Amino acid sequence: MTSTGEERDGAGRDGPWWWERRRGAVLDVGLGVVSAAECAVEGVPFAREAGVPVLLGVVFGVVVGSVLVLRRRWPVAVVLVGIAVTPAAMGFLLGVLGLYTLAACEVPRRITATLASMALAGTFVVTYVRTRGDVDGEGALVFVLSAFMAVALTVPPVLLGLYVGARRRLMESLQERADSLERELSLLADRAEERAEWARQEERTRIAREMHDVVAHRVSLMVVHAAALQAVAGKDPEKAVRNAALVGDMGRQALTELREMLGVLRASEKPVRAVAAVAASVAVAEEGPSLAELEVLVGQSRAAGMSVEVVVQGERGVYPAEVEQTAFRVVQEALTNCHKHAPGARVVVRLAHREGEVAMQVENGPCEGEARGADLPSGGNGLVGMRERVLGLGGVFVSGPTDGGGFKVSAVLPFR
Repeated sequence: MTSTGEERDGAGRDGPWWWERRRGAVLDVGLGVVSAAECAVEGVPFAREAGVPVLLGVVFGVVVGSVLVLRRRWPVAVVLVGIAVTPAAMGFLLGVLGLYTLAACEVPRRITATLASMALAGTFVVTYVRTRGDVDGEGALVFVLSAFMAVALTVPPVLLGLYVGARRRLMESLQERADSLERELSLLADRAEERAEWARQEERTRIAREMHDVVAHRVSLMVVHAAALQAVAGKDPEKAVRNAALVGDMGRQALTELREMLGVLRASEKPVRAVAAVAASVAVAEEGPSLAELEVLVGQSRAAGMSVEVVVQGERGVYPAEVEQTAFRVVQEALTNCHKHAPGARVVVRLAHREGEVAMQVENGPCEGEARGADLPSGGNGLVGMRERVLGLGGVFVSGPTDGGGFKVSAVLPFR
């Protein structure tokens, strides 16, 4: 930014040299031409009074008047030139516009006050000396007339320049604030969009996890019962009928739970309903399975031919809905993995109710050699989903093979 404070970081600049805009350059050049003409005319009487050639006085006036072109670049120099030629009675336009530009620019106010005082004093002295010799009258009248001329030629341009400069700085400040506010709003909009996208992704992950747990468990049991049905269809018709009924019940349960989750997915298709979808999903989560249904879950695995032992320690307390659901899903997914990877193996489900936490462990022994599985496919997301659920509630999750050739899944869920 130049000393006049009129350049603003080069934004929209199209003028030559120190001018920000072409119209500013045209204006200053025009004013310089007018000032040069004025000083050239005033240079004629000055040359006669000084006893120098008239041509020299005219050239001197043109040079002095042309300095006004530099008012935006060097306003202090322009004012000093105007003060210097005050005794020659030339440079009226140069002095007035120089003081206006000096007051409007960002030059320190002490410099502006000093130069304005010098111009005021110079104008007063020159006017007083010239008027006293030309006007017949009392000295007081000459003094008042000289003071009036000095104030009239100095104070109005300075006051106008101060007002224009203050208004320009105010507009620049408002523009900067508007730009800053626009940037902040854009940043907030971007962050809001990121948060919304993150929420949508979290919701998709949660629903995908729910669908995996529900569908994988139900369908796994259905496949196990279907395999058993195929094996005993000709040998034990009654057992085949029971297995067929179980397959139908599990299929209907899987369809019911799947339909509820698909309803949430449909609600979240439109961004404007994302909040309603999240609320609906939370409601579904609160109405999800709990540890009270653990016996039913184990009974279904037993009905599919799995040997499951349940060991419960401590008294069951009142747990938050998300803790109940997560504990149930961990046991459910662990049993599903037993159906897939350890058919015929003995399974022990341990549940411990402790102060401030609930722990669960599902451990299966080695798979019996003669046991044949139902050839269930595996997507590899079961353990990942369990870990995400447990860690999401601030719990601890551990899984891995046992020394006896089996597999163990353990989880601890804290609660308040």
